[in-house]
Amino acid sequence: MRVIAGTARSLPLKCIEGLETRPTTDRIKETLFNILQPEMNGCRFLDLFAGSGAIGIEALSRGAKEAVFVESNRKAAACIRENLEFTRLMPRARVLETDAGTALNLLGREEAFDIIFLDPPYGKQLEAEALALLSGSSLADENTVIILETPRNYDAGWMEPYGFAPFRIKTYKTNQHLFIGRIGEANI
Repeated sequence: MRVIAGTARSLPLKCIEGLETRPTTDRIKETLFNILQPEMNGCRFLDLFAGSGAIGIEALSRGAKEAVFVESNRKAAACIRENLEFTRLMPRARVLETDAGTALNLLGREEAFDIIFLDPPYGKQLEAEALALLSGSSLADENTVIILETPRNYDAGWMEPYGFAPFRIKTYKTNQHLFIGRIGEANI
């Protein structure tokens, strides 16, 4: 696993051992950031369920002005900090070692993020909890793009009561990225 492009290009990233995290492959990460690149320069980026931090680090490397990493696993949070130090991106980063719900409440009154990336453990409905909290929060406004990584053929119909809906879906071999916005708002 490595940084694909930007100021930290080609630098290797560490990942914790075991099945506790599912690192996004370099190929999928490259495709995702090819879509997001026009939005990267100067954006505020939130990486929920951050794992190794590879997605948020890629955002910082490509020009995000700030990234907040949320990870409840102590070893994974330490890995994120190590990766940020190694890539020299720590000055523009914050790591919150807590669960996503607590982090969203802590961040509550901050300005909206431009991009929010969610890659929760599959099958635990943590994405529903996160969108419920974001629906009543200043952290996601009409311009915020939320990306949810899910298994392929994931049913996103449950989002509408929270005021969100996918406006774009990018499908890969075994998973997909749902690009989500507030219902009725224009996005990328």
